[in-house]
Amino acid sequence: MTARSVMSILPPRLMVPDRQISPLRAIAGRLFLAIMLLVVAAFVVYADRSGYRDVVSHELTLLDCFYYVTVSLTTTGYGDITPVTEGARLVNVLVITPMRVLFLIILVGTTLQVLAEKSRQSIRVQRWRHKVRDHTIVVGYGTKGRSAVAAMLADGVEPNRIVVVDQDQALLGAASELGLVTLQGNATRSDVLKSAGAERAASIVVAVNRDDTAVLVTLTARELTATAQVVAAVRETENVHLLRRSGATSVVVSAETAGRLLGIATSAPSVVEVIEDLLTPEEGFAVAERDVEQAEVGADPKHLPDIVLGVVRGGNLIRVGDERVDALEPGDRLLYVHTTSKE
Repeated sequence: MTARSVMSILPPRLMVPDRQISPLRAIAGRLFLAIMLLVVAAFVVYADRSGYRDVVSHELTLLDCFYYVTVSLTTTGYGDITPVTEGARLVNVLVITPMRVLFLIILVGTTLQVLAEKSRQSIRVQRWRHKVRDHTIVVGYGTKGRSAVAAMLADGVEPNRIVVVDQDQALLGAASELGLVTLQGNATRSDVLKSAGAERAASIVVAVNRDDTAVLVTLTARELTATAQVVAAVRETENVHLLRRSGATSVVVSAETAGRLLGIATSAPSVVEVIEDLLTPEEGFAVAERDVEQAEVGADPKHLPDIVLGVVRGGNLIRVGDERVDALEPGDRLLYVHTTSKE
C-alpha cells in the first residue's frame, strides 16, 4: 500500500495556526523562570535564617541559603540543613514546597508544552469550527493553489479565513507559516471537506494537478453545498464541460491560458505585460468588482469614471456594449479596472 493510499484512509487533521515561539526563546524563558524561583526562595530562607540549623550549628550564610533551596527545589534533600522553628517550617510548607512543585514543572516543561499545545490546538480547532463562516477552501497547495492564496491575501483576505486542503505535509507546513488554516486529507472524501467547513464556505478553489481529481472534488463539494462558489482549474479544454456539469461555477483552463499568453507574447509582448498587471493586485492596474452606487442607477456604464468591463446582473455577466446594460439597475455589480499602488 502506497503512502498516498494510506493517507486517503486516515482521518483528516485540521490545524489552526498559532503564534510561534522559537525553541531557544522558550528554553531561555524557562531557564530564567527557574533561576528566579531559586533566587526568591533563597532570600526567603535567608530572611528567616535563624530558624534553620545546619550539621555544624553555624548560622546560615547567603551561600548556604542558595545551597539549601537548590537541593530542596530539585528534591535532592541531603538533610544537612533543616528548618527547626515553627516559622521556618511554615515557610517551607507555604513557600518552598509550592516552589519545588513549580520548579519540577519547569524542568519537564518540554513535555508539558507538547501536551499543552495539543490541548490548545484542540481548543483552537473547536473555536474555529464554531465561528467560521463564509471562508474560502483551497484544495491543493501546488503552484496554482499558492498563486490563488497569494492573490486572495493581496486582496485583503484574512489568512485565518483560508483553509488549505492537501495531502502533502510539507506543503501544509508552508501554508501554516503564512497563518493559513491547514487540513491534511484527501478532498475527494466528503468527511475531509466537512472538516474544512464546506457547508458554510463562501467559495471553494479546486487547484489539484489532475483533471479527474478536480471533477471528483467538485462533485464532492457540490454535494455538500449548493451556495458556495466552486472555482476549478483544469489542464485540458475538453474537460471543462465535465467540471461545469459537476457543479463548478467557474472553470479556468490553465494549460490553454498559458499557451495563449505565450502565443500573444511572440507578437505583442506589451499585451501580456498588461494582462499580468491586471492579474497582480499589488501595484498598477487591477480588476475588481463592486456594487452599483445609488447615484449610478440609470447611467450608462460606458460613461462612468471607472473603466467598466462588464455588469453582473442576476448572477450573469453581461459585457459592456450589450444593450441590456445601457442603463444600470439597483442590485447590479460592476466589473471594472482600477489602479493600485504599494503603500
